[in-house]
Amino acid sequence: MRKSALAFPDPQKNRGESHDRSQRVISARAAVCTDPVVGDILAGWRYDISGLSPAMGRDYEAHFAECTSCRRRQRVARTIDILLLSVSTLSILAFFLAAVVIHRVELVTHGGTLHIPVPLHQAHIVAISLEAIAITGLVFSTLLWVLVAIATPLPGFLGQLVQQRIPPHILSDLRDRFNKNAA
Repeated sequence: MRKSALAFPDPQKNRGESHDRSQRVISARAAVCTDPVVGDILAGWRYDISGLSPAMGRDYEAHFAECTSCRRRQRVARTIDILLLSVSTLSILAFFLAAVVIHRVELVTHGGTLHIPVPLHQAHIVAISLEAIAITGLVFSTLLWVLVAIATPLPGFLGQLVQQRIPPHILSDLRDRFNKNAA
């Protein structure tokens, strides 16, 4: 038997590939929301149900329990929220550190020239402008952090997460203490 000049794939190997392809199609179908209307509503709310009434919240929680697609999308939305707040916090810290370092360096370099009455040096002017830029960045980063904290449902989400992790007897004790202090 002669071999052909063209390399044809082995038919036995292709059977496994068609099986893999059908598995990919099945997993792609599993990524579709079980109730597209509810899924669209949740997508419009960025998968945040913390501000809903308890009756509506139970319905949407039941949908999250059965729909892996919406659960995955909710997890991605909360991850993005946490990353935004983390980056904003790191930016605030970086600008604060830069302002402190520039201020300290400016004090050290300027402190030696205090005995001699000379006009401001060029380095001193540059230090002041860098410090002003660092403080402006600090204010801007703080403003962004506040806007992200307001725009995202993270405070309610983190509150629910903490309440789930605190044992019930400690949680009821804390509520009693706050009620006594409020009265």
